Amino acid sequence: MKWGLLGGTFDPIHFGHLRCAVEILEIFDLNRIVFIPATKPPHKLDAKITSFSHREQMIRAAIEDNPSFSFSDVENQRQGVSYSVDTVDYFLEKYLDNLELYFILGQDAFHAIHTWKDWQRLLTLCNIIVMTRPGYENKGLSGIVPEDFAARFEYDDKVNGLRGPTGHYIYFTGVTFLDISSSKIRQWTNEGKSIKYLTPSVVRHYIHKNKLYQD
Repeated sequence: MKWGLLGGTFDPIHFGHLRCAVEILEIFDLNRIVFIPATKPPHKLDAKITSFSHREQMIRAAIEDNPSFSFSDVENQRQGVSYSVDTVDYFLEKYLDNLELYFILGQDAFHAIHTWKDWQRLLTLCNIIVMTRPGYENKGLSGIVPEDFAARFEYDDKVNGLRGPTGHYIYFTGVTFLDISSSKIRQWTNEGKSIKYLTPSVVRHYIHKNKLYQD
């Protein structure tokens, strides 16, 4: 099995998330993309975040028509802050040798990877897919992580990726960039503006029905 793990706050999920997910699924020939909302994102501990149950229902509704998409509440099952390295550990321990894992994150998040918990171990636990924006110049790990750590990775032109010391790869992969943000959706909802065509209609209806993002 080849699974991609796509984490985030998803407050709310939108077409930007979904389009990137389906492209990564096809590019890497994955069997599944697992959407994993964070309960307590470590970089947003002071932020106001919609309850996990609401975000879960919106994600489930948005991915219902795609059999290659699934949902996991693993980060809600754990106590405390939601750390990605713990989530990857969970999937690797649960499925052992039956799973080839790809951890998916955006370019901006990857550039701050050195601030993540156990980031060095995370980058060698499984394959990493960094979704890049148009015009991105791939300079590998230079300037992102310390040089001594970057030196442990070697570019493999056969797969267009950086092979790490554990045999896993870091891929920098361009995807369609839809300039949609969850924060803008929340803002416009609060201002009474239309969010049509930014997120699936089922998500939009759920937001209005439950009066989310309204002061």
